[in-house]
Amino acid sequence: MAKIRDLLSLLVCVISVTGSIVYDGRVPFSMQAAALNTSTGPFLTAVKGQNESATYYTEFLGHSALPTPLWNELGHPSEQVISIKIDNTSVFVPGGGPPQYGFRRTELIAQKNENSTLLDAEMEVGVSTFHFSIKSDLSRPLNYSHEYQIVFIEPSDGTHVFEIQLGSPFTDPTLTLPAANAHSFKIRDHALNVLFTTPFIPLIWHNFAITVDWDNLTLAVEYSTEGFPLRMVTPTVGNPTVTPGALGDFHFGVLKLPIVDPEDSPADQADVVHFGIQEGTTEGLFYSGVFVEKVS
Repeated sequence: MAKIRDLLSLLVCVISVTGSIVYDGRVPFSMQAAALNTSTGPFLTAVKGQNESATYYTEFLGHSALPTPLWNELGHPSEQVISIKIDNTSVFVPGGGPPQYGFRRTELIAQKNENSTLLDAEMEVGVSTFHFSIKSDLSRPLNYSHEYQIVFIEPSDGTHVFEIQLGSPFTDPTLTLPAANAHSFKIRDHALNVLFTTPFIPLIWHNFAITVDWDNLTLAVEYSTEGFPLRMVTPTVGNPTVTPGALGDFHFGVLKLPIVDPEDSPADQADVVHFGIQEGTTEGLFYSGVFVEKVS
């Protein structure tokens, strides 16, 4: 594995952005973690456990870790890696709703000038590309018997324009766990069709770019590892079940779904948000290269 990383480092190349950047979540070294606790800067940090600060769950790693080389010059990184974790305190309480005891979740929501709604209106017109890079956190491994939703755009109806999923899809009744493809990324459209899948290989950066045509309701996926250029891995495909004109917040982080508890009632087993088994372990992922560009 070390030889592979060395070879990738030698082949690294920094790619130019072709569109105009409308949102930049690449954390500069001048940005302090205190901004997370006040939801200032590029991230709204409301989706977390209620009894701990945002910096308990999310860290900027300074010069202690290298971000994706796709957008960073070799030896001269321009951004900090973002570490996002969950544990048994990661129970989100939405406004006006009961605690989501079925989930464990920590997510950053993209915002600009401390406003996510206005950013959504700017990002989600015409054609825009959502960039993000993901790496495993070996000190906080995931439990692949669970489903994880780690990047998505969520309109107000709770659906996802697209999403990246890891782990075993939540099923009721539960099938054999973990699922055969649990260790692979799955890119899913609004109707939860899998558009692209690739193994989540530890210790390397996985780079994604998902282009959304908001008028024609289509998606296209690009992917690469480490510093290799992004390449198209899907054709442009329809995403027709999205409500035209619907806007949603851009989330990235760790949302862990439960496993069905056989002792729960059938109604509770179907209530994935509020019931089910969670082991309470500490788990996490690393992110870098998060930004959105307008293509047209």
